[in-house]
Amino acid sequence: MPLLFLLPLLAQAIDPAGPRVPGGSAPALGLPLIDLPMRTTQRRVAAPPAMPVRSRLSDCLDQADSDPDTAIDTAGAWLKASSGTARTEPQQCLGSAYAAQQEWNEAETAFAAGRDAAGPDQHRTRASLGAMAGNAALAGNAPGAALAAFDTAHGDAFAARDTMMAGDIAMDRARALVALHREGEAASALTEARAADPANPLAWLLSATLARRQGHLAEAQADIETAGRLAPTDGEIGLEAGVIAMLAGHDEAARKDWASVLTAAPGSDAATAARGYLAQIAPPANH
Repeated sequence: MPLLFLLPLLAQAIDPAGPRVPGGSAPALGLPLIDLPMRTTQRRVAAPPAMPVRSRLSDCLDQADSDPDTAIDTAGAWLKASSGTARTEPQQCLGSAYAAQQEWNEAETAFAAGRDAAGPDQHRTRASLGAMAGNAALAGNAPGAALAAFDTAHGDAFAARDTMMAGDIAMDRARALVALHREGEAASALTEARAADPANPLAWLLSATLARRQGHLAEAQADIETAGRLAPTDGEIGLEAGVIAMLAGHDEAARKDWASVLTAAPGSDAATAARGYLAQIAPPANH
């Protein structure tokens, strides 16, 4: 199975000159408002390469999950005995083992080497490993390098005629672009992602948070409502819905949204944030 690892939490406070509620004042919440979803569950960095996966790769990836130190040695020995395109799989395992240890620079290097070792016509494999390299760079707080990797992977996904993969990579591009303060380009990338898979709630959640960040609250509200219809129990969607409602001056709606997070995902990071927000706003008038 492919390695799972967390993306970095790209959470930043809203700029004081950013979105405001009617009357010109921002909500007095002491906690930072999320600028990108906080994924509390592990996410696959990319689909496994679309090529016959030998049991040796599966075993090595399983080892990377359970014992990354040993997997690094296993992949290193495998690499020494390999050449040409045969180096793709051990590099993938090596990158996965480094990612498990949160050694992001080393993971990025290994994934990129695996991509480069793949044959020029193996576009889907190249796209997958390129996306892994980009996510490792993003986790390592190198958004410029991440964007370069995602751009290359995006092109490979199109060359493979895999629209869904291209849409997934477009969401990753949007994260890197937001980190680089290129919000307009990020919005375009998310438009592509939504078109590629209109039923993907993450694409709508990312779109809502970006629109809210830019002060487009009506657009943010429409996007978060779509995300909520697609994934009604997703805690991060409820958290973001409350932020948008609060910024629009709808305290009671925000309270309900944040309370729903406590019900849907009580032990999550989103619930922790929701409790913090709820503690900072006035209780209902009848209390």
